[in-house]
Amino acid sequence: MKKVLITGAMSGIGLAATRLFLEREWIIFMADKKKDNKILDELFSLYPQKVFFQKCNVSKNGDVKHLYSKVRRKINELDCIINNAGVITHGFLHETSEKDWDRLMANDVKSIYLTSKYFIPDLIKKGCGTIVNTASISGISADYNMPVYNAAKGAVVNLTRAMALDYAQFNIRVNSVCPGAVNTNMLNPYNIPKYAEVNPLKRICNPIEIAKVMYFLASDESSYCNGVNLPVTGGLDVHSGQPK
Repeated sequence: MKKVLITGAMSGIGLAATRLFLEREWIIFMADKKKDNKILDELFSLYPQKVFFQKCNVSKNGDVKHLYSKVRRKINELDCIINNAGVITHGFLHETSEKDWDRLMANDVKSIYLTSKYFIPDLIKKGCGTIVNTASISGISADYNMPVYNAAKGAVVNLTRAMALDYAQFNIRVNSVCPGAVNTNMLNPYNIPKYAEVNPLKRICNPIEIAKVMYFLASDESSYCNGVNLPVTGGLDVHSGQPK
């Protein structure tokens, strides 16, 4: 039975991934800076001894170090790390506060460094493993009024490539999923019709659709995928911008 750590696991894509991996008989260690006892009680009841949780701010070294000790104590080793935690901010770059810049870079980029620092040595010793980073189509192309988010997710995209090169020798594959607009609490509900209208499929993505791609990249089903930043956008990214 395989084991996975999922960060940002308490809501949205992370929670959808948690449920999907549990359905497919993986052992899950959830990490999130928020704790929802209702959700946890449900999961603990449905999947006893197969799901664990640790409150953790993955942008803080001490928290991730403590998370590592908890994972080792509860489930010992991992087969996969899903670096899903992240935040977003909007506005012109010159109007962005240094606090917001630091907060976003810490949550979206530094968090991957910290989980790597503590968990990858065990994957190296094991001689195999997979890592799935949550990037974004915003890390491949630019958006209006989202320069800090674009910078952070662009860093995740190229970090994924660099990690894939470095860790392939240890039989550790590193890939990322790059969603377009997803129906989570990070998306302003008033903007959903606008995002749907410009998408070729005329709708936005549901979290479970990203979770399924995460499962593909985490599992042996993607055994020859390494360094892939996989767009999951409904075709949004293939348009040249020309009108019909």
